[in-house]
Amino acid sequence: MKSLIHWLENHIVPCIFKKYFDIECPGCGMQRSFIELLKGNLSESIKIYPPLIPMIIMVLLLILHLIFKLKNGAKVLKISFIFVALIIIINYILKLIIH
Repeated sequence: MKSLIHWLENHIVPCIFKKYFDIECPGCGMQRSFIELLKGNLSESIKIYPPLIPMIIMVLLLILHLIFKLKNGAKVLKISFIFVALIIIINYILKLIIH
C-alpha cells in the first residue's frame, strides 16, 4: 500500500483549469484528498476535498445497484447524485470566496 501511495503522490495530475485560468476547478483537491484517505487521515481528507467520501459512497451504491438490481436503487442514486453535486458546488463557492 505504501508503494501505491508513494506512486500516487509522485504522479498527481496538475489541474489544467488552474494552470490556464489561475483559479481552482470544482475538482481541485480530489487527488490529494484520496491520497490522504488511503493514508488513513480521514479528517485531513475531508478538509482537502469534502465531496470525496460522499462521492465514493455514491459510486459504491451504483455498483451495488448494477449488480443486485436494488428495488429503490435508481431513486437512491438520484438523491445521492444531487447531494454530492450540491456538496461540490458549495465547496467550490466557498473555495472561491475564501481564496
